[in-house]
Amino acid sequence: MSSRLLIVKPLLIFLFTLTTHSFGCITTSLQTQTPRANATKVAQTPKPAPQEIIQSGEVRALPGKLDTVPVFNSNSPEWIKTEGILLSTFPSTGKKVPTVHLNFPFQGRFDLFAHHYTHTPKDLQTLYIGVILHNPSNKPVTVNVLQAASYLMTEAPFVTLSSYIENNDGKTFSGPGARAVADVLRGIRHKEFSAKLVIPPRSYRMLMNGSISVRGLEKPVNGRSSFMRLQSNGKIYAASMAMFARKNNDGSERAPTLAEWQNLLNTGNFAGPRDKTPTPPDAVGGQLIYGRVAGVSQGSQWLATLSDPNSTLLKIPPQGKTISYGLVTLRGGRLGTEQNQTAKMLVRYPDTAYEAHGNYAIEYKLNLPLHNNTNQTQTVGITLETPFKEDKLSKGNLRFRQPSLDFPFFRGTVRVKYTDDQGKQTTRYVHLWHRTAQVLEPLVKLTIPANTRRQVQVDLIYPPDSTPPHVLTVKTL
Repeated sequence: MSSRLLIVKPLLIFLFTLTTHSFGCITTSLQTQTPRANATKVAQTPKPAPQEIIQSGEVRALPGKLDTVPVFNSNSPEWIKTEGILLSTFPSTGKKVPTVHLNFPFQGRFDLFAHHYTHTPKDLQTLYIGVILHNPSNKPVTVNVLQAASYLMTEAPFVTLSSYIENNDGKTFSGPGARAVADVLRGIRHKEFSAKLVIPPRSYRMLMNGSISVRGLEKPVNGRSSFMRLQSNGKIYAASMAMFARKNNDGSERAPTLAEWQNLLNTGNFAGPRDKTPTPPDAVGGQLIYGRVAGVSQGSQWLATLSDPNSTLLKIPPQGKTISYGLVTLRGGRLGTEQNQTAKMLVRYPDTAYEAHGNYAIEYKLNLPLHNNTNQTQTVGITLETPFKEDKLSKGNLRFRQPSLDFPFFRGTVRVKYTDDQGKQTTRYVHLWHRTAQVLEPLVKLTIPANTRRQVQVDLIYPPDSTPPHVLTVKTL
């Protein structure tokens, strides 16, 4: 994200979150109001100037690569005002608006991510997000729902939290997307999703028919974030759509039926309003607009062993130095690594993102085979942190600031596994709430005896409503 803001009111933080986390689409400035003159002037102690912190160490590209699992990626338009089709991988044959359908069948492993909001709908109508599946074959197809989670913003509001909160019980969260992917990280499938969905030949079934209600809320704003890992034993097509609640004879609301969703699929146009059109990848100069994602991206998981070149081990850096690996690096934010980790799009709409910028809902599984090759016991810290966003490092190293800027750039749960200093195998889930350029204490701190090794694993599913890039840093303290 190119804009850096100091925002203190929770509502402003929330609104800024929902409108600008597509990494630079909007540039905003705040003006300082001049206080009214008082009869008596009160002397004020000037605040110290912010201090830039240059981190001394090496920044490396992340080893490994994304797998090839396709991801149904529905995030545009993020704000929905008019009902219609969000993302359809159906064939265009027989459809009233052929350009809405991308003709991409799924078979085997695939993921599904859908992340949408509504604000002040007409008459405070409830909005529904429906995900429909179709089996075009002459035999039944079974879709196994391996893990699945879906949350409303009212169930997981955006809140300000401490930098680290132990979260083994899963009760700490800061946004619907972050809560959904944290549940999947734990291997959870919510009870509203059946373990298996059997689709008869040439038939349709609803995978999700989720409501987003704003009625009765102080601010008529709500959203739903959903993430699922799926496995199909045959070819299927999928579509996500937005439809307002239908009315019963007595005027009360009801959920749309399967037949009504099928009708929207066959006759509907794009849901609206459309998001900003992204900057083409070959553009030179001007504002970089990443856009929002609507299509099928490639890659569900990134597995990596963080070791030295031509080695199976990672030698800890000298005391006071760091080794950092870029995480979720992207065009315009590669942190000097020249590595763009962003998932490519297999199919997309022309007015949506060219890549899956931000890698929302992609899992990073990072193995650190630490080696203290010195003759002294060393204390090593491992930290997931967010330096200032740069493509090339202007000062040769990562830059931070004290105090940090106030806007959160990472908020979500990570899992760490390691052998602690007492020799006990430890697994921790920790919720992180990190501001941009914040100087942090280590997430994990280990005392490693001379000439010994220690294994650490860091796993995370990148939380929606976070803003890349980040680094995973090893530092000898």
